[in-house]
Amino acid sequence: MAVANPPVAVATSEPRRFRVTRARIYAVFFIVAAILFFMGGSGNSGVVTRLTFGAQLPGVEIFVSTQLWAFVVAALYVVAGGIGMTDFSPRLRNILYIINGILLIPTAIILASAGQSTNVTVMLEVSLRYATPIVLGALAGIWSERSGVTNIAIEGMMLTGACLGFVAYTLMLRAGIVAEIGQPLGVLVAILSGGLMAVLHAWLSITFKTDQIVSGTVINILAIGITSFLRREVLVSSEAGRGTLPTIDIPILADIPVIGDIFFSGKPIFYSMFILLIVTHVVLFHTRWGLRTRAVGENPKAADTLGVNVIRNRWINVIIGGLIAGLAGAWFSLETTGSFDDGMTSGRGFISLAAMIFGKWMPFGAFGGGLLFGFSDRLGERFQLLGVPIPPQFMQMVPYIVTIVVLAGLVGRAVAPKADGVPYDKEGK
Repeated sequence: MAVANPPVAVATSEPRRFRVTRARIYAVFFIVAAILFFMGGSGNSGVVTRLTFGAQLPGVEIFVSTQLWAFVVAALYVVAGGIGMTDFSPRLRNILYIINGILLIPTAIILASAGQSTNVTVMLEVSLRYATPIVLGALAGIWSERSGVTNIAIEGMMLTGACLGFVAYTLMLRAGIVAEIGQPLGVLVAILSGGLMAVLHAWLSITFKTDQIVSGTVINILAIGITSFLRREVLVSSEAGRGTLPTIDIPILADIPVIGDIFFSGKPIFYSMFILLIVTHVVLFHTRWGLRTRAVGENPKAADTLGVNVIRNRWINVIIGGLIAGLAGAWFSLETTGSFDDGMTSGRGFISLAAMIFGKWMPFGAFGGGLLFGFSDRLGERFQLLGVPIPPQFMQMVPYIVTIVVLAGLVGRAVAPKADGVPYDKEGK
């Protein structure tokens, strides 16, 4: 009796679904940027952009054909975008992404300066200066959130530092104290006022276990009210000071062409940004305190079991973050403008949080995010100076638009410390 052969299963291949990945989000970004660059270059036939490099290199000038540069960069962006939309050669795709990311800054400068001259040294120098409060605010957030305390109150801490530091400086001038002494003391008051607001945040969110977002929001609102009152009662009704912290040139290093003007000719709070950046990295990743802080931010119960005082660790780190945020506030009033206005931080505390997320809660990553937002801020200002035919309100929106774009898609997956925002109860209640 013949046995029938069993039916053979026929493999059916299902169509592969199109998945939205970070690489494809980058690809869409580059394609859109390529279209904008092509449109920007198409109307600049025969136009040349002149790039200079400051007084230290007076004879060095670079002339760039605006249209040719825009078309070449647009073509590279289209190629990178096309490869990024497929799974072809991820290694080549990543190389092109890095190249295109580097080309983004000079392309923006060249297109914005079409037919005119731009001092590259000044552009980079001012961008780095604008990044100072953002980087400091991001470091303040890292100290707090690495220990498990969400801190959206950085904006309020900055604003309080900016106001109280300048108020203290003004009152000292009225008392006859010279500016050379009053300004550093004003910075100290700004630092301490930021720390005082951090004490309030720690008291509410750690001791009383208030929702940390609510606590931060309350502090931001409180800062607006306090600073507005002090400005009206002290700064408007009296003759306020107008001086800023002096510029300090580091000997020998300040004479290096281009680099010297950018990095080694600045004011005290600007230099403190680099010091705190290095100190934060070393403490968090190369000391026992940093190890305990990261353990508290990831698994506080396990850290408590090993003998770490979770509550004390969080209190100290939140206060350290507040002190740094107060220093960032002093940058606005005492180092840059020599005055104080209501809401003068203009959301830089929230942009600092974006820079922190951009850097994945890492100090040097946050520094890169701060540079990105600082450059976008300077670029919007540069567009206005060059008379770009776009309403100034849109130019002022550039850093905030960059913040939205970066957080919406270009950051990728940003994973916060596991215990970030979770109150710790030692008794387990």
